[in-house]
Amino acid sequence: MLIQMVTIVVKPGHADEFIDAFRINYEGTRQEPGNLRFDVLRDPDDGNRFLIYEVFASEAALDEHRRTPHYQTCVSLIDPIISGPRTKVFYNAEMADFL
Repeated sequence: MLIQMVTIVVKPGHADEFIDAFRINYEGTRQEPGNLRFDVLRDPDDGNRFLIYEVFASEAALDEHRRTPHYQTCVSLIDPIISGPRTKVFYNAEMADFL
């Protein structure tokens, strides 16, 4: 199992646009067979900062996700409105690690 946490900071005035664009990725990803969880969290203290918490069955499932049309569309829509690069943190985990 692979966990990916992505932090995205949106330029001021573009948070609603980001949410609309990211909904495409969210809805598509939740349908992928290799996706186990996909949460979009908004910082309560900074409405322009989002944390995306994703759990995939494997690294191959994440690679497949990055090739999907919904992911590609989302990236093309959000790239012009984000402030700086997205930051990513990865964790490899097995369910036994959580029990």
